[in-house]
Amino acid sequence: MSQTKYITSGGLAFAEERDMEKLRRYSLKGWHVKSFAFMGYLLEKGQSDDYIYSVDYRTLKEEEREEYVDLLASSGWTLVSSNSDIHLFRALPGTKPIYSDRETVVEKHQHLGNPLKWIALSLLVLTAITWTGSSLSSGVPMISFAIAAISLSAITIPILWTVLTIFKNKWVVEEKYRLVTMTSAIVPLFLVGCLLFIFYSTNLNNPMGILFSMVAGAIIVPTTIWIIQSLLQNRKGKKA
Repeated sequence: MSQTKYITSGGLAFAEERDMEKLRRYSLKGWHVKSFAFMGYLLEKGQSDDYIYSVDYRTLKEEEREEYVDLLASSGWTLVSSNSDIHLFRALPGTKPIYSDRETVVEKHQHLGNPLKWIALSLLVLTAITWTGSSLSSGVPMISFAIAAISLSAITIPILWTVLTIFKNKWVVEEKYRLVTMTSAIVPLFLVGCLLFIFYSTNLNNPMGILFSMVAGAIIVPTTIWIIQSLLQNRKGKKA
């Protein structure tokens, strides 16, 4: 029997609490986190123990790392694994949470979201430029812009959705409900705008235009379905 097991993550921006609860349930069955893995966690078989898990997001210099780990260890939290600026800890039930008040929870979301927001903004600008270029050009340049626009859209939409979710979580803690409502509407409106842009700017009498629309739709439609499923899962998680 294999002594290791891979499990998927729901995405820390979308389902951090559910991920931590899932890891606790696996520990009760004797499967403990060994390390982060691609889009999930690698578990290893051991004795059944009741551990609680928590994630911290923090950029550390090499000389700061030991002091940081020792500080949390003195509070009962043992480092399990780190992946870049994401650090996974475990502790015994009843240990004081790493983030115990509103200010520190807000700080946690800021640590996660600040590096990503500039990446998302840069990708959004590049995506807008390539979509505009594809609509204003023809022939080989149009095809090149179209390929770049579709490729960038496939990357930009999930990253944008992730960043908006992180800041929405932050604003929920801060009770900024207008910003929460606006954030929830941005990505669906963005997708609708992309579909309308494709419909009105693409020459459907041209075989390349038809192919372009099909490929763009093949990206945008599944992404829309994924977003709807994420929203439904979040609602189910809250009800539970």
